[in-house]
Amino acid sequence: MQNKFLLLSERNKQTILESMPRERDISKLADYFQNFSDSTRIKILTCLSMTSMCVNDLSAILNINQTTISHQLKQLKDQNIVAYRREGKILIYYLTNNNVNDMMMYAINSAY
Repeated sequence: MQNKFLLLSERNKQTILESMPRERDISKLADYFQNFSDSTRIKILTCLSMTSMCVNDLSAILNINQTTISHQLKQLKDQNIVAYRREGKILIYYLTNNNVNDMMMYAINSAY
């Protein structure tokens, strides 16, 4: 069966396919954006976009138990969205890239 495209030439099809990210990169993108599908992670990212915080501070502000906060921070850390520095016994978390906040604000403004 022959594929027929209404608006797409064979040349354009080839250009698109050559520009398509590799499967590994697509998977990494999907994993990255999955971080923004959880409301707790969005709240954590919003807090961290304003200032660095420890788990206890995040827990108190968001009224979410520390175990949940720690679990969500681990996921964000594994994706290199947040990192931490140690101050004595306390871990202070911060965004690794301020573009995360810009991206969230863009999404909010684009949704309406």
